[in-house]
Amino acid sequence: MQKSINLLYICSVVRKKKIRGDGKSPLFILKMFRDTVKELLDKALEERQDLFLIDFEVLDNNAIRVVIDGDNGVLVEDCIFVSRAIEHNLDREDQDFSLEVMSSGATTPLSHIRQYKKNIGRVLGVKTKASEKFEATLVNQDEEGIMLEWKAREPKPVGKGKVTVKKEAKIKYDDILEAKVIIKF
Repeated sequence: MQKSINLLYICSVVRKKKIRGDGKSPLFILKMFRDTVKELLDKALEERQDLFLIDFEVLDNNAIRVVIDGDNGVLVEDCIFVSRAIEHNLDREDQDFSLEVMSSGATTPLSHIRQYKKNIGRVLGVKTKASEKFEATLVNQDEEGIMLEWKAREPKPVGKGKVTVKKEAKIKYDDILEAKVIIKF
């Protein structure tokens, strides 16, 4: 009975050593892998300055997920370029991984200042931290925030009826809870 317990223990120790490789913890290996992928991604985006990163993550099972956007939009070729810049510089013999490179969706909230710049002239739906909601045209943006314009019907100052007035709002990026491009057909 004692021999089988010892044999089981030896198999368990060998299995742990095989999983950990050279004694480094799986979390350490994941962090090293993540750092390597991030370096490759940064290098690719330096080469293509019209593209920028929206989101990046490496999950526990080495699933790499990259979301990019571009000053002039994102084509399939742009996703392929970023994918190849990462995939062709990793060794599948060392790390098994899956890779997904995609563009930011049309209805995805804006999260990067460059996204506001490329959407000047489009209608945005904006929610602020002060619980204000706007559906207005983005007319300008700078390092601090955005400028929205819209038309509203208001009562005439004198007499009956309504008049159309142009309104505008300057909103700082820090005050924006969510901003999405409104697509109208």
